[in-house]
Amino acid sequence: MAEHGTTAPAPIDFPASGRRVFAIEADALAAVSARLDGAFADACGLMLEARGRVVCIGMGKSGHVARKIAATLASTGTPSFFVHPGEAAHGDLGMITDADVVLALSYSGESDEILTLMPVLKRQGNRVITMTGRPSSTMAREADVHLDVSVPAEACPLHLAPTSSTTASLAMGDALAVALLEARGFTADDFARSHPAGALGRRLLLHIADVMHAGDALPVVAPDASVSEALVEMSEKRLGLTAIAGPDRQLLGVFTDGDLRRTLDDAALDMRNTPIAQVMTRRPRTIGADMLAVEAAHVMEQHKINGLLVVDRDGRVVGALNIHDLLRARVV
Repeated sequence: MAEHGTTAPAPIDFPASGRRVFAIEADALAAVSARLDGAFADACGLMLEARGRVVCIGMGKSGHVARKIAATLASTGTPSFFVHPGEAAHGDLGMITDADVVLALSYSGESDEILTLMPVLKRQGNRVITMTGRPSSTMAREADVHLDVSVPAEACPLHLAPTSSTTASLAMGDALAVALLEARGFTADDFARSHPAGALGRRLLLHIADVMHAGDALPVVAPDASVSEALVEMSEKRLGLTAIAGPDRQLLGVFTDGDLRRTLDDAALDMRNTPIAQVMTRRPRTIGADMLAVEAAHVMEQHKINGLLVVDRDGRVVGALNIHDLLRARVV
């Protein structure tokens, strides 16, 4: 309840407030995008030709953005890291070699900590790219290349908190990273190699051979084995299936839990004397050991099956896997 003599604040329409922010920041991105020109191409050229790395620096919110840009560049094929400009002036400048290109962020373009470093970087021979919201700023004038990320308005109604401006700077960093990625011919495999512990890395690097059951763990019986003998093999290997193969391991068919349920419906079937070749599924779905594990998941999903046999180029069975193997490998 409002105190005597005061007026309760009007209720806030939170979704409307959020939509207003999105609209303002969308306008900001459109404005920056329209200004991409030769300076952007020059910045990409300097980064692409660098003998060393791209060193990103920035203070405050610009520092947070610079850290993110450095991480994005590094993960997309452009070696990069972040250096705090305040720490650089107290020793960390030694981390920057003359082979590096420096990307400096400051929306005002007048960051004292960065301006202190500019003469030293120039003297060392570093090429400097600045990203500011003021093309007339000191940092813009002293840079080899300046990227203009000025925005029509901040989304903050007080025009104080960096909002649209940080979004524009982040987008500019993403634009640089993607342009360089395309110029380098960076592939999904390259990305996976720099993310081996992540879900994407596992999906792009893990092969069937890494997860399949092979050797003594491979369930396989001869075509003249009885249905009972095939069931024993399935139970021991616990994959829910067994391959049926000739003496040279040439794949002839498969018998699965689903086949077993259908077989049990035939009350006249003598499981001890009926050869497995009589009830097996011929021409089963298979996959190669050199295929990606995620491709096995796609095959299983597409054909609504829970397991696959792995064959070599000559059609010999060399392994088997089921959906649980893919789950344990965190491929699905």
